[in-house]
Amino acid sequence: MAQPLVGKIQYDRVKGKPVKKPGRDALEQSYVVEFVKGMGITMRHFFKNTKSMFRGERPDAVKDPTSEGITTLAYPEQKKVYPKRFRGVHRLTHRADGSPRCVACLCCSTACPAQCIYIEAGEYPDGNARRGYERYPVKFVIDELRCIFCGYCVEACPCDAIRMDTGRHPVPYDSREQFIYGKDMLMSLADVDGKQLAENPRHEPPDPDHPGIDRLHGAH
Repeated sequence: MAQPLVGKIQYDRVKGKPVKKPGRDALEQSYVVEFVKGMGITMRHFFKNTKSMFRGERPDAVKDPTSEGITTLAYPEQKKVYPKRFRGVHRLTHRADGSPRCVACLCCSTACPAQCIYIEAGEYPDGNARRGYERYPVKFVIDELRCIFCGYCVEACPCDAIRMDTGRHPVPYDSREQFIYGKDMLMSLADVDGKQLAENPRHEPPDPDHPGIDRLHGAH
């Protein structure tokens, strides 16, 4: 019976030369020789890298990661330098008096696709120049485990109150509660240059150049 065609070649026309299986003795079957060879390469690199480390000749893993030798980051003593556009851990910016720049408008929590931002807004007390003009966050909580670091909260904020320019990524904690950042934690962080102030040139009460228009006293 004719064999079925595979492409244009029939099975009965395929010709091949059998390859003889190489013979292996007991020493080769035990892989002792190859194990010793592999450990020799490992130990050679180990002593070479150890000597360069003690002599201070270890290459900089941050500036020269492709050089020969140990180029593994010794975290946390060594940290990778992230680019300026890197979206890291959030922070809340400050006013000149140290209060949060946030006005509790809820734009960031509304724009967040992961719904990881919770804000409880509050009114300034009577007699405060900002009462009737804006609110302040009584609570500002970000769940860093739910956050997808998209940066939508930064884009939505009209007051430059929230940023992701800390140059830091969330550290590995041992409990979920430690990944929930409150207002005090967010205000304690700074950018890569150590600055905490907002860069939004807003004129607000009680600034002398504020026009005096707020929610209680309109333009008319």
